Amino acid sequence: MLDGHFYRKELNPKLIGGIRRRTKITHHLETMAVDSMPPIIYAQLNYLLTHSPHSIKVEQMWSGSKNPGFLDRFTLAIPFCLDYIKWDVIYNAQFPLLAPDIIFGPEDESFRPYHAGGEGDLKPKNSLSDWNCKDPTKLLSLIHELRNLYMAYQKKRVGNVDDERLKFEINTIYSQEGIEMYMSSGFDKPEEVKFAVPLLEMDLNKMVAGSTWRHQQKIYLQVIYPVGRKYSAMSSAPRLKLVSTPELKTLFSIDDFRLPPWLEGMCMAEYLPNLEEILQSQIRDAISLIEVRRKFITALAIPFGRPLEADPVFCRKATFLACSGAFTFLVHFSLPLQFPRQQPALILQSSQHFHSPPGNAPIKSATLQDYPWSPRWDVAEMTERIFEYLMEECLNFKKYCNEVLLQQR
Repeated sequence: MLDGHFYRKELNPKLIGGIRRRTKITHHLETMAVDSMPPIIYAQLNYLLTHSPHSIKVEQMWSGSKNPGFLDRFTLAIPFCLDYIKWDVIYNAQFPLLAPDIIFGPEDESFRPYHAGGEGDLKPKNSLSDWNCKDPTKLLSLIHELRNLYMAYQKKRVGNVDDERLKFEINTIYSQEGIEMYMSSGFDKPEEVKFAVPLLEMDLNKMVAGSTWRHQQKIYLQVIYPVGRKYSAMSSAPRLKLVSTPELKTLFSIDDFRLPPWLEGMCMAEYLPNLEEILQSQIRDAISLIEVRRKFITALAIPFGRPLEADPVFCRKATFLACSGAFTFLVHFSLPLQFPRQQPALILQSSQHFHSPPGNAPIKSATLQDYPWSPRWDVAEMTERIFEYLMEECLNFKKYCNEVLLQQR
C-alpha cells in the first residue's frame, strides 16, 4: 500500500508498494480516455498540467495494478535549470485516496526533501502530511514544493564545491533573483556547474498586444563552468548559450542573436548588464516589426482583396483567394521575423486540383521566393510587384496542376 514516500529509481520495483511489473505504456493525457485513470488521480494530474507555471510534461504512463486498464503511475518531466528532471509519481489504483509515492532519479541519491525527525520531535507540515485526495490542487502543490526543495538542494551542492572561481561567481550574482544552479557529475563525464540566469525584467507577454501565450515568456543565459580547484584571472571563458521559452520564437529568434564576447578576466556580474542592454534593444525592435508586417498584410488587401485568414498577433501568416480566369487558387504568405530585410515566402494552393485518394490533399506549389523584392520599397510597391509576379506564375502553377492530374490517371 502506498502512502506518500520517496524512493530512488535504482530500487527493485517489486519492493515498492507491491508493484510487480513496470511495463510502461506511453500515453498523452489529451487523447487518453478519462476512464483509464481513477477519477481522483486524473483530476489531480489534469490540474497540475493545466495550472502549473512550468511546462511540465507527462512522459509515460503505466499500470501497477492487477487490472492493466487502470493507469495509476506516470513519469513527469519537470523543467529545471534549462533541462528536465524526471520523477515517477506512483499512485495505487486500489487505494486512490492515499498520497502518491515519488521516485527520484538515481543521480539524486542524497536528495532528502523531508528529513525524518527523531522520536517525539514535531514534524514540519508539508504537502504530503497535509494530503487531501479530494483536493485536485494537491499534486500541483506537492510537485512545486519538491521542486523548490530540489532547487535549494542543488544550490547547496554548488556552494560546497571546492572551486575558488565558482565561489567568486556565486558571490557576485547571489542577490539576483530566479537563478537556478545544477551540479553535474558522473563516472563518464567531468564535473561541471550549470547556471540558468533569467534575463530582462520586462514582461514580454504584456508587451505583445493580444498575445495568447499561456506561460510567461522568458530568456535565459546558460552558463557552464568546469569544476576546478584554483582561481585564476586567466581562466578560460565559461560555455555560454542563450535559451528562451519555445513560444518566443514567433516573436524573436535567439538563434540569430550574437552573444557579446566574454573578455579576459570577466565575471558574470560584469557580463550580464551589457548582454541585457543589447537584448532589450533587439526585443523592442522585434516588437516594432510586428506593426511593419501588419501594414504589409493590410496593403496586400488592395490587389488581392480581404485575406481569408491572417495572424492577428504576430502578423507572420496570411492567406488570400486569387483567380486567373476560371482557375481559382489560394496564396499563402509567410513573413519572416527579419521582414522586410527578408522577403515573404509564397505557396500557391489550387482550389480545383487534388491529389489521388487516400490523401485527397489539394495540390500546392513549391515555396516561391525568386521574385522581385527590395526592402527599400514602400509596401504599395512591394504588394504591386508580388501581384504582377503572380499573374504570370499562376499560369505555370495551373500547368503544373494539370500535369499532376495526368500522371495520376
